[in-house]
This record gives sequence, structure tokens and C-alpha cells, in this order.
Amino acid sequence: MASTSQQYTEENIKTLDWQEHIRIRPGMYIGKLGDGSSPDDGIYILLKEIIDNSIDEYVMGEGKRIDISLEDTRVKVRDYGRGIPLGKMVDAVSKMNTGGKYDSRAFKKSVGLNGVGTKAVNALASFFRVKSVRDGVTRVAEFSKGILTEESPESDTKERRGTEISFEPDASIFNNFKFRREYIDKMLKNYVYLNPGLKIYFNGEEFYSENGLQDLLQENIEGDVVYPIIHIKDEDIEIALSHSERSQSEVYFSFVNGQHTTQGGTHLAAFKEAYVKTIREFFNKNYDASDIRKSIIAAISIKVIEPVFESQTKTKLGSNEMGPGLTTIRTFMNDFLKKHLDNFLHKNQEVADALQRKIIISEKERKELSGIQKLARERAKKVSLHNKKLRDCRQHYNDQKSLRKQESTIFITEGDSASGSITKSRDVETQAVFSLRGKPLNCYGLTKKIVYENEEFNLLQAALNIEISLEDLRYNNVVIATDADVDGMHIRLLMITFFLQFFPDLIKNGHLYILQTPLFRVRNKKETRYCYSDEERMKALNELGKNPEITRFKGLGEISPDEFKNFIGKDMRLEPVMLTKDTSIDELLDFYMGKNTQTRQEFIINNLVVEAI
Repeated sequence: MASTSQQYTEENIKTLDWQEHIRIRPGMYIGKLGDGSSPDDGIYILLKEIIDNSIDEYVMGEGKRIDISLEDTRVKVRDYGRGIPLGKMVDAVSKMNTGGKYDSRAFKKSVGLNGVGTKAVNALASFFRVKSVRDGVTRVAEFSKGILTEESPESDTKERRGTEISFEPDASIFNNFKFRREYIDKMLKNYVYLNPGLKIYFNGEEFYSENGLQDLLQENIEGDVVYPIIHIKDEDIEIALSHSERSQSEVYFSFVNGQHTTQGGTHLAAFKEAYVKTIREFFNKNYDASDIRKSIIAAISIKVIEPVFESQTKTKLGSNEMGPGLTTIRTFMNDFLKKHLDNFLHKNQEVADALQRKIIISEKERKELSGIQKLARERAKKVSLHNKKLRDCRQHYNDQKSLRKQESTIFITEGDSASGSITKSRDVETQAVFSLRGKPLNCYGLTKKIVYENEEFNLLQAALNIEISLEDLRYNNVVIATDADVDGMHIRLLMITFFLQFFPDLIKNGHLYILQTPLFRVRNKKETRYCYSDEERMKALNELGKNPEITRFKGLGEISPDEFKNFIGKDMRLEPVMLTKDTSIDELLDFYMGKNTQTRQEFIINNLVVEAI
């Protein structure tokens, strides 16, 4: 009997060029691809990789300004550092394992150590241009998809020294992508908070900070704080912290060598442990850790020699030591807080008293809720045994072994027909479905007690795993998937109200989205187009010729599972739910969900008139 297994010979062994490997396996280098609707999508990682190199120059004392411009889909980053050595400029952006950061004397605490970032940008860009200026001499080279297309000889120039890189992400890899200004602004703010004195100009707008992480907290705290921000720092570490009057959850901003570690890591775990230990010892009380940290908002930045991250995107620190042969991060953090935070509290008795009052209030609230929470957990556990609301996926955001955790998504749907279509067409590895029963409760103005008493809210909270904080959130993307009609819009509003009221950090940290589904299908015998707006419909009608068939989708349940695969796969369109710095959640909810019916009605009418004009 002949073997049916596939033959495995020398011909199956392939050696890829560096750019081919990056283009075939981009996830290894930049995480998920995405279309720019999420702050951790690949196009922002590309931008970050380029800016990181300019930041490293500033850290080394070379160049105090970075100019960034964005025009449509093309980005340009210009720094005024030392410039890439001209003779090695092409190699530095196109040869793996080539770079100046292997010399720890030059880049002792650099963000990038492996010489990969710029090459990944080059390989994944349809257009890539590098220019270096050193000692009155410049050189330019251009690439497309990692392949050198043009190279100029060295020439004299009067330009200031430094490096300029322009690139445009390859549209064949990043489908339907666009850069969102809000995400870039947030990235640039973090850079200047971590590097006081640095000036970054983005399309002419200046980003600058004098007070470092204190400015970061001031920017991100909503409402009043329990006590003025505590700002302490020493060589290789800076911490700013306070407690929010309004927020119920823990909020952290953690950084390593200037890199925003959005998933934390050993340094954040060390801070949490050391903070609790220091507070307990200061008050000589064995307070519960959750009461000590409840409502905390903190920013932590450390510098580590040759840090080890858990992925090329550097979102989680894996190092246990401050550097080869040095003390552990845990010991370093504990010693720092024991000395500086303890000293601060002894010198500022009013702050210490306010902090202790906050802990006692948190303890009281926890005990009052504990009975309800216990009942709610038991109910959720009991219901989950036969719960048909949640159709879970296999890989989760808080699963450290998952290679696709960034893709983990939960769709919150309305009704059985819509959830049925999504369930049948989803990727069971990374996509879960939670089905709502009718319209959810308008929870504006209600206490969190309602979350535990309302079965639907309680089950959703349990599915997301966000009762305490976002730390154990099970899905990176929480997507509201409702019909594009009046009822669907109302359900969206009610769900956004729920998250704003009880879990605002889910929105602030960029996890909540609205699923965009097509309004029309236009097709002829040769081609089918799905259109998300009237403009796209008109374009399809013009391009597909005479009398194409037009279908208007009235609801998600009308779209067959086979078609739905097109809308929740790699070309999925998500609209992020975002809050600006000036947005007051209390005022926002009061206006849209409060009892000011007449004022709201006038606002809607006036804005509809403006749109019509």
C-alpha cells in the first residue's frame, strides 16, 4: 500500500532572504497587522521602531528635537542626532544583525538591542527612504519592500546632522489601513514624559514635558485625586502615583528604557508587591492588598541594561535582573520604595493621612460588596454550566502561552439570529460571542451593585474577567456588534454607557470597538462588492457597469455565515470607542443618558440640521 504522507526532501528546505522572512511572518516582528483602528496595530509599531532610534540618540545626549510628519499614509521622522555612519547606512537598514546597539558602550540602556526594528519597517514598507547627514556630508538610499531601488553617492550639504527616514506601509500587507492621529499623539506624549526636555514636533504641533511622569499622571487623571501626586525618582527609576476619587480600578503606565510596556512585566509586578509591603510597614497594619491599591493611578519607569522582552514588540518585560550580574528588579524596586516612598510619607503627614483614609474606605466598600459578589459569582458559575450566552474561543488575551492573544476578540451581539451568524463564521481560536437578550438596562446613575444583581451584566463581567481590574481581561478586543438601525444604535449606546459607568478603563486603554458591517452588496456576474456607505455604493455602481444587483442589509442576521466571514476576518473594520483628554465621563453620561430630555432633543435636532446643510 502506497504511503499517502507528503514527501519531505531537500527540496522542501528553503532559505529566505531577510526581507522575505519578515514579509511572510510579519507577526514575529510587529505583532498583529490590523488596519490602524487599534493602538497596538502594526503600522504604529513601525512608526515606534523608527522613533525609538531617534529617542536613543537623545538619551545619549545627541539631539534635542525630533520632527515627524504624516501625509496621508506616508510618515517622515527626522532627528538631529549623530546620523548613521554613511559607509554602513544601507547595511544598517537592510542587513539583519547589523547595528550600533550591539556595542553596549554606545547604547547601554537602549530600547532596541537586536538590530531588527528598522529592517522590519523597511521590509514591510512599499516605500522606504533613509538619509543620513554627518560632518557636512549626506547620503540617501531608497527601498521598496526591503529591496534597494536607488542609492546616491555621498555629497556635501549644509543640513544639520542627523537621520531622516520616510516610509509608507505596504497596503498589500496592511489592508485598508489608516493612521489615527489620536494614537500617534498618545505615543508622542509618552515619549516626552519619559524624556523631559525633548521636543517632538508632529505636523507642526509641539510635544514637550518638564515634569516627566508627573505630567503623564496629570494628563490621565480624571476628576479629583485623594492627595497631590507623589513624584519620586533616582538613577534608573522614576515613579509618580496618586489615588483617584472617582475610579474604582487600578491604572498603571509602565515603561522600560522608554518603551511603553502595555502588558506590564516583571517591573510592574515588582512595583505592586513593593508598594503594598511599604504601605503595610509604614502604617504597621496588615491591610488587604486590594484595598491598598484600589483606585491607584501610577506611572513606573525603569532603565535596565540589556532588557529581555517577551516579544519583538516589547510590550512585556521578561527580565528578572537590572542587568547581567546586577540585583534583581524585585529587590531594586523594594529598596527604592522602602527608602523614597517611606521618607515621603513621613515628611508629608497630610498625604499619609489621606492615603490611610482611602484604604479604610476601600476596605469598608469591599466588605459591603463581598456578600453580593459572592452571590453573583455563585450565580454566574451556576449559570455558566448551561450558559448559551457565551460561545468562548480557545485563546485569550491573558493567556501568556497564546501566540495569538492580541487577536482575541469577543463580539457582543443582539439576538439569536445575529449571534448565530457570527458564531458560525467566526475563528473559534480567537473569536468569542456573547449574546444579549433584548435591550440592556440603562445603568447611568446606578451603583456597581447592579452589575452583580443584573444577570446579563454579571455574566458579561464574568466573561470579560474585569471585576477587579483590566489585568486579567480575557479579550484584547471587545466589539459591540449590533444592527445599523435605530434599535441597534440604542443598544450600542446602552452598552457604551455600561462600560463608561463601571469600567471606563476598558475604553481608556483602547479595548472597546464598534463592528462596521456593510450596508449594501453590489454585484454582477463577475464581481461582488460590499459597501459600507452610500459613497462606496455609488462607486461600485459606476465601476461594475449596467444594472448590477443591489442588496440592502437590514440586520446582521440577514447576512449568511459564508458572507459574514468576509467581515470578521483579516479585513474586519472596527471603529474604536475613544475618549479625549477633555472628555468628562460624568458630563458625557449626564448629557446623553440623563433626564435633560429637552436639551438633548434640541441638540440632536440642531446637529441633524447642520448635517443636512
